[in-house]
Amino acid sequence: MEREFYRYLLIAWLGVGACAFISLQFLAAPYGRYSRSGWGPTIHRTAGWVIMECPAVIVFLTFYLVSDRRTEPVALAFLLLWLLHYVNRALIYPFRLQGGQLRMPMSVMAMGFLFNVVNGYLQGRGLFTLGAARGVEWFEDPRFIIGVLLFLGGYALNRQSDAILRGLRTPGNTGYRIPNAGAFCLVSCPNYFGELVEWLGWAVLTWSPAGFAFFLWSAANLIPRARAHHRWYRERFPGYPLERKAVIPFLY
Repeated sequence: MEREFYRYLLIAWLGVGACAFISLQFLAAPYGRYSRSGWGPTIHRTAGWVIMECPAVIVFLTFYLVSDRRTEPVALAFLLLWLLHYVNRALIYPFRLQGGQLRMPMSVMAMGFLFNVVNGYLQGRGLFTLGAARGVEWFEDPRFIIGVLLFLGGYALNRQSDAILRGLRTPGNTGYRIPNAGAFCLVSCPNYFGELVEWLGWAVLTWSPAGFAFFLWSAANLIPRARAHHRWYRERFPGYPLERKAVIPFLY
């Protein structure tokens, strides 16, 4: 019964991701530099980030702990890689943001919260209960090795790029400057490119339908936002480097 529910939820989730991709071509999510009124009550940005990202940690970890596979080395590896990203995203990154007392709409927080609950279920339940179990031989499979390299490389690029952006602001400053260090020399949003590479690696190393669905969802969300950032930089900074791409070096 749950397997059938899981399958239909995964299909519906891909459909929702496709709709999100289309809508984001025309409307930038109203947080950060695109904050605007008309989206309901707001919450302090730090609290909003913590609330909407914590379900990714809690839901995934819960499905690991209640699973019969919790003693298996590959399941533990999946858990540790997941937590490497989401402990930072939920419990470290929000407290390192610069920009003073900025706020985000609670509606955006609620959508992020819902996404992480559903995605946490699809990833955790699929990997630890409903999907195929992986023995220790999976550690020698090229898909796992390549996937881990992509995941860690993308994670490192994402963290480095976030640090560069933080370094552009002094505490309390809310202005924007052109980032020119690291991979910002190639693209406007290397932090998003790093995250795309990271979740592509996740899809490969888990070799699971949910993993690939998450990568497609990430692309549906991050590519339009990267394009919006790219246009925003070009409109507001006349000297913005023309050779710089939006998100994928040398291509796009």
